Amino acid sequence: MGYTIQTTVAGDFDETVETTIAALEDEGFGVLCDIDVRATFEKKLGEEFRQYRILGACNPGLAHEGLNEEIELGALLPCNVIVYETDDGEVVVSAVDPRQLVGIADNEALDSISNEVHDRFERVLASVAEDLESTSGA
Repeated sequence: MGYTIQTTVAGDFDETVETTIAALEDEGFGVLCDIDVRATFEKKLGEEFRQYRILGACNPGLAHEGLNEEIELGALLPCNVIVYETDDGEVVVSAVDPRQLVGIADNEALDSISNEVHDRFERVLASVAEDLESTSGA
């Protein structure tokens, strides 16, 4: 079983990142960190890499609820959403599947929270695909 849910779009990388951040905000997530992997590898290693961003997304209400159920859950937060270029020039938006992530806690009280986050991430991915399809004229 996979550990991410994703969509692939034929769009501009930077536009896809911005569209993803807006879709996350629409679902109640803030982006707590934005790691530019390409720039980091260039700066720290002198190595080239494809465009690749890691967005640390958190919904404060759901995080609060989860931490009240499982204090160690913070080790799994925030939930990461990645945006990267493929070799074919497409852009992938991929989110950790919270049901898989939270499953390692083995706490049934977290099931409804992880299902809620999963559903919101599915809507984020659908929104990104729809928004970029409509702007590209596809």
